[in-house]
Amino acid sequence: MNFRDASRAQMIEVNMGLVHACAHRMKGRGAEYDDLFQAGCVGLIKAVDGFDPDRGFSFSTYAVPVILGEIKRIFRDGGSIKVSRSIKENGRKIARERERFIKKSGREPRISELAELTGLTEDDTALAVNAMIPPASLTESDDDSKSGEFDIPTLSPEDEISTRIAVGQVLSGMDERDGALIRLRYFEGLTQCATAERLGMSQVQVSRREKKLLLEMREKLI
Repeated sequence: MNFRDASRAQMIEVNMGLVHACAHRMKGRGAEYDDLFQAGCVGLIKAVDGFDPDRGFSFSTYAVPVILGEIKRIFRDGGSIKVSRSIKENGRKIARERERFIKKSGREPRISELAELTGLTEDDTALAVNAMIPPASLTESDDDSKSGEFDIPTLSPEDEISTRIAVGQVLSGMDERDGALIRLRYFEGLTQCATAERLGMSQVQVSRREKKLLLEMREKLI
């Protein structure tokens, strides 16, 4: 979708996959998935509002760090993102109209249709819908009919995309020689000796520099 031709609500709606991908990256660190997702939605809205297409890079490249930044605030602040009362009320109103719409038309309503039915703006509708989406989980039952929720540790396409974007950003901020070292070792699969020959370094120098760079990258990606 062309950023210039898209409305704010459309850009939020079509880029929700970035929020899911970033939230999945931060799972398992002591916060509930729905809190991560809600924080990510706030980040996505900020990214849509702050993105400048004239800078020459893609929206996802700009948005992922903004979304991750909002999610990481949960851990820095030691708390969860709270949904305001007005957004909850809008969410309940939207849920009622959504059910009526589905029964009548047999399909999911668009954001614009929900906005018209509820009398809300498209922006407020998109915000309420995004904030009220529940976390996805699977339920397992044992022989005693006790159930529990668990997550299957599988890599999704969204996870891979967000990781590639994040790694690409870290590499773009590196010194040219350091970036070349990482690309040769981990994107082209060269040995340390072959990498050293390409860069005019010794194998020991490559080994030491590689270890330092990987530690720096890990700190930036966490």
